[in-house]
Amino acid sequence: MQSKLCAKWSPEQISLHLADRFAQRPEMTVAFETIYTALYREKPLPKGLHVHLRTRRRFRRPRGLIGQRAPRICHMTMIDQRPPEVDDRLQLGHWEGDLIVGTNCRSAIATLVERISRFLVMVQLPDGHTAPAVRDALIAALAALPVGAITSLTWDQGTELAQHREITSACGVSIYFCEPHSPWQRGTNENTNGLIRQYFPKGTDLNQHSADRIADVAQELNDRPRKTLGMRTPTEILTHHLTTAPATVTTTT
Repeated sequence: MQSKLCAKWSPEQISLHLADRFAQRPEMTVAFETIYTALYREKPLPKGLHVHLRTRRRFRRPRGLIGQRAPRICHMTMIDQRPPEVDDRLQLGHWEGDLIVGTNCRSAIATLVERISRFLVMVQLPDGHTAPAVRDALIAALAALPVGAITSLTWDQGTELAQHREITSACGVSIYFCEPHSPWQRGTNENTNGLIRQYFPKGTDLNQHSADRIADVAQELNDRPRKTLGMRTPTEILTHHLTTAPATVTTTT
């Protein structure tokens, strides 16, 4: 059994193999859950043994808890209640947000992207990414936006936004939450975060970067022409919508 595990066989594959090979000798078979129980009899899993498992996880999540967790954020308004004009990109002021995190999740930057213009705001989080720290940082960042530039914000269900009602109260912005494990529901933000990672690769200590550096990166991305905007820049599109009638721009996610 151990040789099969070291050959990267899963406990279920080992169990099925033994059942087939020893069909007439039930004492030589074992249920895959019994194998898992034996592997995880110590907490954490003995050093080195977990590398043979597909997940390489040293702790096992109790199966009874999967899919049964209560929501971690109270009073959420879900994305299916968001006005249809947000999906259609017909109205300026609807943003998507998220965090990019640094080494061991010890540092983070909040990223806000406007859906029509792709205009990016990056928010430094020097005090960490707890709910109170993110609340205060987002309130300051949203208050600094031009009048008419912010109507709604769509976020995932990360607990950093647990104090969303305080943000709504302070800024008057409607906040909507995505379904769990559905990053495509914030596709504009996800794509932009990929661009940001060119400047701040995964594993970076984001606290090492100053507010000026973060602002410079945001400006560079906002001044970069985008194919999805007809080779105009996010700054141009945002400015046009704020000062004139909406531009005719064919966009994609």
